[in-house]
Amino acid sequence: MTFRAGIYLAVLSMAAIVILSNILVHFLLGEWLTYAAFTYPFAFLITDLSNRLYGSKVARLIVLIGFFTGILGSLIGTQIYGEFGPLVTLRVAIASGAAFLLSQLLDIKLFSLFFSKTQWWRAPLFSSIIGGSIDTLLFFSVAFDSNFSFLEPSNDVSWANTTSPLLGWGPEVPFWLSLSVADFIIKLGIVFVSLVPFRLILNKVVYTENVKV
Repeated sequence: MTFRAGIYLAVLSMAAIVILSNILVHFLLGEWLTYAAFTYPFAFLITDLSNRLYGSKVARLIVLIGFFTGILGSLIGTQIYGEFGPLVTLRVAIASGAAFLLSQLLDIKLFSLFFSKTQWWRAPLFSSIIGGSIDTLLFFSVAFDSNFSFLEPSNDVSWANTTSPLLGWGPEVPFWLSLSVADFIIKLGIVFVSLVPFRLILNKVVYTENVKV
């Protein structure tokens, strides 16, 4: 695969993950999750592979394309109405865009800091965990915490701020905290799973380049 073809593939993969996640977020899986929880974290895999193979400049470009793809999807979602109003509210759009952009750019920065040729897993693992935690915290707090109601006063998020046991059995907390914890648990699991394709793809690319040489 050529350098340019690899970048195109990364761009298409990032856009596909963002679009698919924007669709799957509307389908519930149990009480605290949506199916998007299982697709969105792979955006960190795309970012880390792009960073490792093509450099941070290209990785930032791919993140920006994913960001604008998400913004476009959110704008479309605001014009589609379901039973309880638009599928995407202003707060959710702001939260989603800010969380994606800031967490992915942080992931790129941290990847460079943690990079090690001998410990190949260190950079993708730690950068994705920290970036993923920032993504989760930003999205759920901005989207649902009552302290951010000023972003969209007409959007009633009282349902997300009612107290209930954390994940059904822990201390009493606002419901949105259970959503965020459940999301982060899945995200953390996928970060570890993603180490497998990260290593396999990296080995394949390096092997191919060596054969060409």
